Amino acid sequence: MIPVTSVKTLPEAYALLQARPPGLRVLAGGTDLMVAINARVGLDRIGHVLDIWNVRELRGIALQDNFLRIGALTTYTEIIHSTLVNTQLPALAAVSREVGAWAIQNRGTLGGNVCNASPAGDTLPLLLAADARFLLGGPRGERTVVAEEFFLAYRKTALGADELLLRVDFPLPDAARLAYRKVGTRRAQSISKTLIAVRATPGLREVRIAAGCVAPIPLRCRRAEQAAMSGGDVRAALQLDISPINDIRSTIEYRRLVSANVLLQLLKNMGTPYSLPGRP
Repeated sequence: MIPVTSVKTLPEAYALLQARPPGLRVLAGGTDLMVAINARVGLDRIGHVLDIWNVRELRGIALQDNFLRIGALTTYTEIIHSTLVNTQLPALAAVSREVGAWAIQNRGTLGGNVCNASPAGDTLPLLLAADARFLLGGPRGERTVVAEEFFLAYRKTALGADELLLRVDFPLPDAARLAYRKVGTRRAQSISKTLIAVRATPGLREVRIAAGCVAPIPLRCRRAEQAAMSGGDVRAALQLDISPINDIRSTIEYRRLVSANVLLQLLKNMGTPYSLPGRP
């Protein structure tokens, strides 16, 4: 039997984090951890579970200091129905609608998606393109890590062993547009084959491009960004940024071709001169 400690406040959570029982795992919505436990996958590495689902301090959506601030335990359903999100960051509401079925949306949390750090995490390229910032906290205090510096290696993050993700902050520049495209076997309840997100200001004076499912981590595509801002070959630049693999869901060739096509279509939809091969 795996011991479970359920807490209702951050100080209670921090106390257990400071004690650092061996094999401590944090449980938020449980859409990943509980599946692994029920399937008896990696049970030997789980020595204690910290259940933070009832920590109300980690919930909520607010607009403050030109940032949209979303608590780590905010669910996809709450994001989908938030007037603030739909007004200020509609792309986040849209991508949340494509995360699993209603049951997953009701339990799955934005913070859980971030900390799980899967390269196929639906929201992660959007967070990277949006220049999101992660507020981390623990018994040693709080610190902020920008999204691009958070994902270190496959399912490895900058989160310390005694830290929790408390909040995700999205800057809200007035003129920038944010868009994304998820490509999977079907539109819903499907793990992605590729994910592309773009944030751009008018005239492409500033461009942010991020991708998922095409590298060990969700990543910023800096060569493609520079090509987009300079009028260069975005397709060729993107191929230098990404390193897709063959797996059960797709192939290297498909991911390279479709990722480039999706990126060019997103840029075209933003009013740029880019177009797909063979199209006006």
